Amino acid sequence: MIGNKITKMNIVIQKELNALARSEIKLCKKAKAPTSSYRERLASKIPAGLNHTLQTSFSKAFGVIFKHGVGIIEKTYDKDSLIADYDIQNYAIEKRGTRRELRRLKNATVKSDFANVSLTAVEGIGLGVLGIGLPDIVLFIGMVLKGIYEIALRYGYDYHSSTEKYLILKMIATALSRGDEWETGNREVDEILCSPPFASEDTIKEQIDRTARLFAADMLVLKFIQGFPIIGMIGGAFNPVYYERILKYVRLKYHKRYLIDK
Repeated sequence: MIGNKITKMNIVIQKELNALARSEIKLCKKAKAPTSSYRERLASKIPAGLNHTLQTSFSKAFGVIFKHGVGIIEKTYDKDSLIADYDIQNYAIEKRGTRRELRRLKNATVKSDFANVSLTAVEGIGLGVLGIGLPDIVLFIGMVLKGIYEIALRYGYDYHSSTEKYLILKMIATALSRGDEWETGNREVDEILCSPPFASEDTIKEQIDRTARLFAADMLVLKFIQGFPIIGMIGGAFNPVYYERILKYVRLKYHKRYLIDK
């Protein structure tokens, strides 16, 4: 009886992993799609020092939030409630072992994220109207990490460890990557999911800088535009687009990790 239950669960998990593999193929194709030429033309007209300034701002944002901001972020959601929700969902999955329960777990992370997307839009557009670009970065990264932390809790994972910080940074970096870099990053993320490494402070700092470079390169034009009053709302309006791009990948990977651990 127990053996049949385990076999049934394995079949369900394999089907779910196959579905995730198809989703990853779609993300890979999207990452390899050509970028718009207009952004390259605009980027060539932006002061050379802005890219370095953006990198520094994103690096500092991650550093400050990891060191001082996690407790503040945790005040924006009911951590105990999220942990309790996971316990209930996880029990249902282990008890019934069907894809319906797995989908409920996955769908819960999507539904709960709607408020974060809305807040990211209001924050980005609001500051854009005022012509506030660079100070927006800390708030934006804070919202991204808030969304990721909530997903982690819904899958039963604690985000305080150095290893988890490293994984989170790698997932964000991969979500922002394009072409072959996306494939390489995705493969490295999967390796972490299967065999979590120890991440030293130096390792985390290096990954923060790499992730910051990707943010700066991809959002250079948008953050430049956001620095101008009124028209800056165009740049700020893309905050939720990037938020959803990152969180979509993170949701997929946490779901995959949960299945692997099962």
